[in-house]
Amino acid sequence: MFEKLLFTKDTTDRESIGKTAGVFGIICNAVLCIIKLIAGVIAGSVSIIADAFNNLSDALSSLITVICFKMSGKPADEDHPYGHERIEYVATLLLAFFILFIGYELVKTSVDRIINPHYTELSIAAVIILVISIIGKLFMNRMYLAYAQMIDSAMLRATAQDCMNDVFSTGAVLVSVIIAAVFDIRPDGYVGAVVSALIMWSGITLIKDALDPILGSAPDAGMVRKLSDKIQSYDGVIGIHDLIVHSYGPSKTFASVHAEVDAKGDILASHDIIDNIERDVHRETGIELVIHMDPIVTDDESVDNAKKAVSGIISDIDGLLSMHDFRMVPGNTHTNLIFDVVLPFGFKISQKEIFEKIQEAVHEELGNEFFCVINFDRSYIGNTEI
Repeated sequence: MFEKLLFTKDTTDRESIGKTAGVFGIICNAVLCIIKLIAGVIAGSVSIIADAFNNLSDALSSLITVICFKMSGKPADEDHPYGHERIEYVATLLLAFFILFIGYELVKTSVDRIINPHYTELSIAAVIILVISIIGKLFMNRMYLAYAQMIDSAMLRATAQDCMNDVFSTGAVLVSVIIAAVFDIRPDGYVGAVVSALIMWSGITLIKDALDPILGSAPDAGMVRKLSDKIQSYDGVIGIHDLIVHSYGPSKTFASVHAEVDAKGDILASHDIIDNIERDVHRETGIELVIHMDPIVTDDESVDNAKKAVSGIISDIDGLLSMHDFRMVPGNTHTNLIFDVVLPFGFKISQKEIFEKIQEAVHEELGNEFFCVINFDRSYIGNTEI
């Protein structure tokens, strides 16, 4: 059985699990924020207070998570035929800017504490609270990872990682409180600045994570390979090319691809295979797949020899180049070799130079009567090989 690329197609289940994870985060982070504020006031520590506001931002993030899963679970309508799941990315952007603001304000407070250091009192209660906070964040990390695995949610996986970041930042605060009391030094402002910087960095990371899918990031390489292997596992499919994947949210994925079939085969049988592939992929992964059937000649020795020669020439120029849709049109005075060449991203050689190299090598290997007609193509799945 083909492994599911998306965990669930049931939007209701996804919404329910996502909201449960969000409520769990709101409660836990709110409790941690309150007890850390109390500990920070008791100890007179700006770094503990900064860490408390870090938990406040996490609680707000969890609130956004609940709202996102509720709104993204709305069914498609006339104005939004692909659903509403991209709301998650927009809401994440808003949250990121709020987190940056909190971090900036705490940086100002920490800098003031560095310039005007205050005595930090070692409080057993504060130490106990910080230790409890570290244990709590470790527990939350495991819970978020479990929720993320249930619905294959990148947002919840990022939240789990943020919990581990909080473990390290709270650990740094705990060490600073102990050092201040034992060695009679004032690291509080410096540690507060570090924690504030971590808060701001988490905001910047959130902005990047939200912008990538909005701008159209490349699909997951593992998903592309699994989809490619699935399509090519069917008898009658010789190869595939021009795979395009569109994402309209974590569980809304659309794809199209060209599948090569024998030009001399039964067209109805080939069409039946294509229908089966589209139906099976949707049932097993939730991906809406559309396949263009591409007939190719498989039993013409002259075409096969020319294709192998051109493929070798292209590979010799650069192993990152690939070719598809090869056709040969013979004539009385010359023969046209028509094919597509896929250029990887960041390729340094110009199209004109590639064409000249291929044409020169074709003349040398096949003869001066062979001429290339090349369409240069780009990959829409990054540089993932299929």
